[in-house]
Amino acid sequence: MYTYVDLFAGCGGLSLGIERSGGELRTAVEKSDMAARTFYFNFIDDSIDAGGWATHLRSSLLDQVRGRVAVAPLRDVLDLPEAISLISASPVDVVVGGPPCQGFSLAGRRNPEDVRNKLPWEFLEFVRRVKPLLVVIENVVGMNHAMAHGEAPPFAQLRQALIETEPGYNVQAVAVNAVHYGAPQNRPRLMLIGIRSDFANEINITTTNEIWRSTFVVEIRGEIPDLAPRPTVRKNESPTIADAIGDLQNPEPGSDAMRSAIFRKEVGLRSLWGLPAGTGSSGTPPNQERRSHTADTQQRFRVYQWLRANDISPRLISDFTKGGIDGERGALLSLGSVEFPAVAPDGTVLAKSTAELIKLLRSLKTRKHSQKALSWESSAPTVVTLPDDYVHPSEPRTFTVRELARFQGFPDDFEFQGRVTTGAHRRRFEVPQYSQVGNAVSPFLGLAVGTMLARVLTMSAVITQSGRESRLLTV
Repeated sequence: MYTYVDLFAGCGGLSLGIERSGGELRTAVEKSDMAARTFYFNFIDDSIDAGGWATHLRSSLLDQVRGRVAVAPLRDVLDLPEAISLISASPVDVVVGGPPCQGFSLAGRRNPEDVRNKLPWEFLEFVRRVKPLLVVIENVVGMNHAMAHGEAPPFAQLRQALIETEPGYNVQAVAVNAVHYGAPQNRPRLMLIGIRSDFANEINITTTNEIWRSTFVVEIRGEIPDLAPRPTVRKNESPTIADAIGDLQNPEPGSDAMRSAIFRKEVGLRSLWGLPAGTGSSGTPPNQERRSHTADTQQRFRVYQWLRANDISPRLISDFTKGGIDGERGALLSLGSVEFPAVAPDGTVLAKSTAELIKLLRSLKTRKHSQKALSWESSAPTVVTLPDDYVHPSEPRTFTVRELARFQGFPDDFEFQGRVTTGAHRRRFEVPQYSQVGNAVSPFLGLAVGTMLARVLTMSAVITQSGRESRLLTV
């Protein structure tokens, strides 16, 4: 058992994996009341109703910290000395989190109010004050893109900032993909995993200067760094969309029986992940409500499904709706070898001839040119915060919250709270269910990270939760 704090916790994807590996939550900090309610419901008490949650929100920040879910900006926690004292009353082993830091710069020390720098510096300030043995920072791959004027990427600068954070950390950079850890989803992410320098010396942990990159188990070349989460699946073991959500469909699509059974066993229920057992009813899992679409939208989705089945790019629609003569010529070439009638997976006849299909394509006016239908036989692309980009393989609709949660690896009784979705004007301050799922760390990746943390923390028999401070830096 080890203790951890989750900052910018969201709905708890990373915490879920850490709990399953033996982590014990000290406190989670999340400013969104919707995401924080999901965290509280699943990690603390799923009997809480709207009134109980309103009472928690009205309670003092110190009482929220005592209740293990602080619904506030991290700055508020840092500005309350009693909160920091309460959190660090006994040693904290691990601090994890995903502060937004795509624009992070070491120059932010000179301008701490710059919004691009503010949150990661607050994260590092928390680390400096709590002095955990291990630190995990998760973020998107865009953090490693080069900056203007030859400045190092934010990822490299944040790594250096963590190294320099008192009392000093050795840091391993990793580029990981949830698909290498059992998720039915291609989801690349960057992580910085830091170990307090005195602890690293004590147990002889080393780091490398290079970014270690995950892959499937049999494709690993060279040694895996001490602080890298170890991949868990081979390529042929990686679950598909059918394996992940086939049982939620009627009729159920064909899937690999063994792969599907292993995936569903690994997803399991909350109790498998170290959380309180759910008290809800059995049967259809929560958050499986299908979204309603207009008849025109459903027809467009059927066309996307037909295009995917015939290996034709969905850009064909825009070629006919706004592509001009050259665009239409290219589109007609794409249709040269297709067979008619064109039939959608649900049996709807879309067109009986090329002329009918062209007429249909020209009628499909849409601004959503990034949409595409997914295939039962492949893994899912990265789950995002908006549900509109991906169309179900066989039904004319987008995916449910539960289906996307399956792609991430959340257990079936992990229930998402708050609005299902929200309008663009509210998205700046609301985090509805779809956004909670899309923002989360895959619990499968979280489990691999947690397993690595537990292994490192138990490497020295002489350093225990109660006695290590006699040999290490005094907190």
